[in-house]
Amino acid sequence: MTERFRADSLVRSGADDVERAAEAALRPRRLDEFVGQRVVRDQLSLVLQAATARGKAPDHVLLSGPPGLGKTTLAMIIAAELGTSLRVTSGPAIQHAGDLAAVLSSLEEGEVLFLDEIHRLARPAEELLYVAMEDFRVDVMVGKGAGASAIPLALPPFTVVGATTRAGLLPAPLRDRFGFTGHLDFYDTAELEQVLVRSAGLLGVPLDRRAAVEIASRSRGTPRIANRLLRRVRDWAEVRGDGKLDLPAARAALAVYEVDERGLDRLDRAVLSALCTRFGGGPVGLTTLAVAVGEEPETVETVAEPFLVREGLVGRTPRGRVALPAAWEHLGLRPPQPTDTLFA
Repeated sequence: MTERFRADSLVRSGADDVERAAEAALRPRRLDEFVGQRVVRDQLSLVLQAATARGKAPDHVLLSGPPGLGKTTLAMIIAAELGTSLRVTSGPAIQHAGDLAAVLSSLEEGEVLFLDEIHRLARPAEELLYVAMEDFRVDVMVGKGAGASAIPLALPPFTVVGATTRAGLLPAPLRDRFGFTGHLDFYDTAELEQVLVRSAGLLGVPLDRRAAVEIASRSRGTPRIANRLLRRVRDWAEVRGDGKLDLPAARAALAVYEVDERGLDRLDRAVLSALCTRFGGGPVGLTTLAVAVGEEPETVETVAEPFLVREGLVGRTPRGRVALPAAWEHLGLRPPQPTDTLFA
């Protein structure tokens, strides 16, 4: 694994298998341990307590929001609070209705089925899920052609927890079958500081408060990124420092991994630099901008651009991407003075 890849992936909100394994040890197990998302947490607590009091499975739950904010963790917490087991799968993994029917038919009463990236569910499986969520049954097709018949198979009551990063892609019939919908927002620095203090305790490393604030301020409002940066600061402190996670160690480690004071990494700064220095601040098309930084257009659009737009550094216009005043200021550059050439 190259140093460039590590630096580029350090502040990305997605996670691979290795990342998920590292996160598992830091996940809260109960709602009262979950930091942030106060509104969603309170609403969800009410739903679960009411269902437990009635002795029934709670309504299906849909969690939406950007990656890394805790949707998977909340699904695990829901199962733990209900005292039941969790079945985990994802939309891309279910390409046929039969795949979903096999999962549903193996569920036991009260179990929680977690469907990650539910907006990527195949259409035939999606239509099967409608009936399963509403009537707790699946129709199994027997035979082919004119002689085919559907045999209804009753399912025990269960709860679907769907997670999506793109709620707008969910069809209305599927979205309407969820009794509770919660949207997760980005964390502020104070909340991320609490996440880091808790994670440092679980990792068994002393974390200075000023270091926690420094890491939190560069974490893009995302707990997954905050925990990832914490582990890298710990690595630096153990290998190149004195083992203390203090402010100098945090700054030195984040400098090694090219994460600046606003949480921008190499790709983010390359996009800003190309936009400002090569194209005069824009507007410039996405494809042209991607070629200038040596990346695919999809990478620029889905990986770098959302954070840059959210931070007020880049704007999207019908004519292309433009650098906003904050981008010039962050790079230490002076924006070009507007010129009126109409009467020149």
